[in-house]
Amino acid sequence: MLQIRSVEDLDECADLWAKIWPQLCIFDLWQVRSTFANCFGRKPYFLVAETGGEIQGLLALSWIEETQSYGFFPGETWQGKTWLEQNKIPSNSAQVMNALLESVSGPMHLRYLDPECVPKECYLMAIDEVGYLFIPSRYGFSFAGYMEEFSGKTRKKIRKEMDVLQKNGVSYRHNHFSDIELMYEMNLEGFGAYSYFSDPRFLDSYEKLVSWLISKNMLRVTTVLLGQKVAAVDIGTVWNDGYAVLAGGTNREFPGVAKMINLHHIQWACEECLGFVDFLCGDFNWKKRFHLSSRPLFEIQRQSGSSLQAKIAQN
Repeated sequence: MLQIRSVEDLDECADLWAKIWPQLCIFDLWQVRSTFANCFGRKPYFLVAETGGEIQGLLALSWIEETQSYGFFPGETWQGKTWLEQNKIPSNSAQVMNALLESVSGPMHLRYLDPECVPKECYLMAIDEVGYLFIPSRYGFSFAGYMEEFSGKTRKKIRKEMDVLQKNGVSYRHNHFSDIELMYEMNLEGFGAYSYFSDPRFLDSYEKLVSWLISKNMLRVTTVLLGQKVAAVDIGTVWNDGYAVLAGGTNREFPGVAKMINLHHIQWACEECLGFVDFLCGDFNWKKRFHLSSRPLFEIQRQSGSSLQAKIAQN
């Protein structure tokens, strides 16, 4: 018989995570998740489904005070919504997943659910947001081949924009870790209250995450210098065969430099024969124009006492 129990002890939650959670992307690593949990002060609320003591599924949640609802662990928020992507509900069947979801005794908003980790006999009806990937193998790991994806007119326009930026000289430097502080400053200057880092909890999470990534040799810092001035800084992480761009900032003195640094990431990924570059969710207009591959992520919502708005059903 299937039994579902709740777990709130962080050490036991970490043990459950290690036993069942798929390790498919950087956001699946316990250290990444627990860093945000600690900085936001969230407590875990894990529901584990078992049969005869064997784990059948796991729903990893946190209670979010500001929204008075459950979200995926660790419950970090920006502008009232969770931020970490490619969330999962590891389970061995649709029935187990449904049982876990129905066992949540309160409102919930579960975002950025990875469809690849939903049992094949299930489907999710509500798209949350769309993530965007660059897949170098689709172009034979050739940056020139990728640029052929654009029309001749667009390529000419891009070259003209890059020439304007490069007129006083352009250079790149990597893993100059002191540039990270400049990235925070430029991001805050550019986005103000809409910057992730305007929330001290989010900034604290990132600073601790960055320190851990550096210690594991997993952080890549990319800096664009135009005329010897720092024009843009991106930070990302290399893990397995992929690269995820986590955050960035640009100098407003150089409009268009964001396009330059993104093209640099794409060219580098081709040269290194990476499996993918993950530019994460959020359109910001440019991702479709760059011919990136879209990856929809899904959401499940339920208000207190109501049924699931994004229904998980069997085909």
